[in-house]
Amino acid sequence: TLLNVIGGIEEIDRGSICVAGQDISGRKPGSLSRFRRDHVGFVFQFFNLIPTLTARENVEVIVELTGRGDRRRALHLLEAVGLADRADNFPAQLSGGQQQRVAIARALITDPDLLLADEPMGALDVETGRRVLELLQETNRSGLGVVMVTHNRAAAAIADRVVHIRDGAIVEERH
Repeated sequence: TLLNVIGGIEEIDRGSICVAGQDISGRKPGSLSRFRRDHVGFVFQFFNLIPTLTARENVEVIVELTGRGDRRRALHLLEAVGLADRADNFPAQLSGGQQQRVAIARALITDPDLLLADEPMGALDVETGRRVLELLQETNRSGLGVVMVTHNRAAAAIADRVVHIRDGAIVEERH
């Protein structure tokens, strides 16, 4: 729910939501769609890859849909997540962890202001998870905000800020 609210997918009952310097509370659906397109990259637990497109095409299609980013970066991003050699494979030919990494590359191709990641390590082995965490740290250092929901203590340990939420309320916070 938190990621959906921050990303403008779900509305809130009260209060306000400010993301990338903009109050997105109460915006009309079209305005929220433009906001998401222009400012937010999503990595969902379910990868939402298009089955008829290759890994590279699944990353490139976002450039076509948004008019933002550079298609030529697709292979570079797939390389960064360890999948350059699988760029021409279709999702059905990839493991769950590989599909997750394609989804991460796709979320980064438009250089969003904010990356919202729901359990990005969930389908990854330890070594691949470490590489993905390093990529997320690197992109964060370059100015990309990253909000990650995880139950993985190793992933949380590298964060600049950790917020523990239980039943919709903050129960602990560490900077």
